[in-house]
Amino acid sequence: MHIIIDDFQWLLLLLLLLAIMLTASILLAKPILRYFINRVADDTLSKLLTEEYDQNLAELYTSLKRFSALNLIETSLRAETGKVIGRPLGSPRNFLGYDNLMFSPRQMTHFSLPEGAKIDMSVTLGPQAEKPLTIKIPLMIGGMAYGTALSEEAKLALAKASKTLQTATNSGEGPFLPEEQQESGKFILQICRWPWGGRTDEQIAASDMLEVQMGQGGNIGASRIEAKEIAGRARILAGLGPNEPVVSLLGPPGVQRPEDWPLFMKKLRQRANGIPIALKIMATDSLEQDLAVAVELGFDAIAIDGAEGGSHASAPIKQDDLGLPSLCALVRAKRFLKNTQISLIISGGYFTPGQCLKALALGADAVYLGTIPLFALVHNQITKVAPWEPPTTLVYYSSPTKSQLDTAQAATSVANVLTSMVLEMEEAMKALGKTSLKELGTDDLVALDSHTAEVTGVKQAFDQASL
Repeated sequence: MHIIIDDFQWLLLLLLLLAIMLTASILLAKPILRYFINRVADDTLSKLLTEEYDQNLAELYTSLKRFSALNLIETSLRAETGKVIGRPLGSPRNFLGYDNLMFSPRQMTHFSLPEGAKIDMSVTLGPQAEKPLTIKIPLMIGGMAYGTALSEEAKLALAKASKTLQTATNSGEGPFLPEEQQESGKFILQICRWPWGGRTDEQIAASDMLEVQMGQGGNIGASRIEAKEIAGRARILAGLGPNEPVVSLLGPPGVQRPEDWPLFMKKLRQRANGIPIALKIMATDSLEQDLAVAVELGFDAIAIDGAEGGSHASAPIKQDDLGLPSLCALVRAKRFLKNTQISLIISGGYFTPGQCLKALALGADAVYLGTIPLFALVHNQITKVAPWEPPTTLVYYSSPTKSQLDTAQAATSVANVLTSMVLEMEEAMKALGKTSLKELGTDDLVALDSHTAEVTGVKQAFDQASL
């Protein structure tokens, strides 16, 4: 009697054989693996518990209890080159923030709004200008420079997202990228402290607001860009020659000393042709002095970047040890500008809808976002570079993987993130019974500790005077 085995049965037998072999190998390997793991663990523990401290890995543990792993990494980077290191994306420090502020809805005397209520989240910036800038939401995409930071693909994605959201995007201090302006909803052009920073009449005419940049959260003062750090099209648009490095100016072109400001502003106002002119500054303890000059010069809006604000490849000492936290700057600026029509834009360390809405309640007219849209750009695309490179290599101008960024997908992701944030802010507005941002104020907040109450002027939740 012959037994006939077809192809399918042979396949089953083969799979069964493979399963038996795999099981046997695992059973055999398990005790061997356990033996080696045990030997390594025993040897490691023995060294940790018996060797002299100066030859013991435990020394690293005690060192890291005194300073962080980041300190260790940055010390090594300094030791490698002997140069200023450029840290991306801002300081890791936790500054005084919004966590101890809470919204306080009224329940019996003022009802919340129904689920389908429409909330007006629109904002007008520079209302005293001939052509003020109106956006649909109070969140804008902050200045991130083409060429010296972000790629063309990333900037175009941010511009497309701004158009979908009916908000504004900011050019940043890099060379003017024509396609960015063309793809954007509302376009804010920085008049910046680089040789190309004066911009052309055509570039200004294509913009919806100008922003004179004197500083930002993670950077102020002079900077240098080596020739190898800006190449390709960005170098051409910047007007730089081959192998030519570039050093930033102390003020925008035309301002070499403080006495030059009045004439500079007069000429810029003529070129602006009615659109608002904003001033972008780092928050410092000389804030009121800076604001007094800005008011006198006739700026239509002030953009203040708190110490939490990032700056691509700036020195850690500038990120960690210069400036004021955003919350302090916002409160002080609002008090100073309360009798003016100057719009107030705040930025630096805003990552959640709650932080943004609290800033608006404290008096900001709009919030610039940088880190949130930056990371949203690479949503669902990080596998293109992970695990060997950080996800941001998909968006940096100098990165060889920048061309792998899917611009359409990135634009959708950014638009989705900001849409979601605004919808959450609207949920809070409904709970507070507010139909418009104009109705939101400090009375809708309560402070959980005395320090936050003192800084913000918001009522403290535990008020001993009421006992």
